[in-house]
Amino acid sequence: MNSPFDTQVKRLDSDPVSGPSVLAQPEFIANKENMDMLETQLLSLKGRVATRPHTAAIILAGGSGSRFGRDKGKQMLEILGKPILTWSAEAFDAVADVGLIVIVCPSERTKEYCYGAIDAFPFVTPIVFATAGELRQESSLNGLNKVGDEFEFVAIHDGARPLITPALIEHTVAAVRGSVDYDGAVVGHPSIDTLKIVSDSNILGTPDRSAFWTVQTPQVFRTLAIKEAHHLALADGFVGTDDSSLIERTGGKVALVLGPRNNIKITVPEDLAAVEAGLRKRHQEK
Repeated sequence: MNSPFDTQVKRLDSDPVSGPSVLAQPEFIANKENMDMLETQLLSLKGRVATRPHTAAIILAGGSGSRFGRDKGKQMLEILGKPILTWSAEAFDAVADVGLIVIVCPSERTKEYCYGAIDAFPFVTPIVFATAGELRQESSLNGLNKVGDEFEFVAIHDGARPLITPALIEHTVAAVRGSVDYDGAVVGHPSIDTLKIVSDSNILGTPDRSAFWTVQTPQVFRTLAIKEAHHLALADGFVGTDDSSLIERTGGKVALVLGPRNNIKITVPEDLAAVEAGLRKRHQEK
């Protein structure tokens, strides 16, 4: 049976991420005084679950790893004795307000991921699995379908970002919780490179770099808002570049939360050295 995405998806010229609205100055929540705290994480985290947690986490681990050059992807690749996926999941397990972790992965690898990345470690937060789709957006929706309405917030995170910390997760959730005006909050940092607008290898212009941010995860949303945005996108055949773009196109308001630049996503083999160095540094500083 074909996925509904196979027949309904079409790219729209009005994509808010690539359209003129991206040049608008973003709203952001930057607590520079607490950046050191956001970058600090013990190498061994202790799982915690509150009596009445309000947040669920979705960890997207369905990528093929084609750019990484590894047939089975990178989620189970070990760094300092733990799979990359485990590092990411442990950060959410250590946040007391997270009462459910949904891991989205290929159905044929569920047992492998569960046995090698979850069961072998002392998680305390309930963990369930959802099936990854052909597109990241479909994977997010499949994960959201596992999240009940008892969770007011949901954090969506790339499984290949193992340097995420509990403090940054809590900070991002607090940005949404603290203002009724926001439907979500996205972690990122201002672009530090000069940007060029290019067409057919010709430079057309140099935009003001201050208007551009590099976006990371987690992306935290009010659960009902992101579910509605996903269902509208599916009905309209719209594919966004991230979950935030689905909220943006409905007129929702998303804040940018300043995060550390080292919250990188492992995409190519060269990224492994930087991630391992970051984890070793935390171990030495604990």
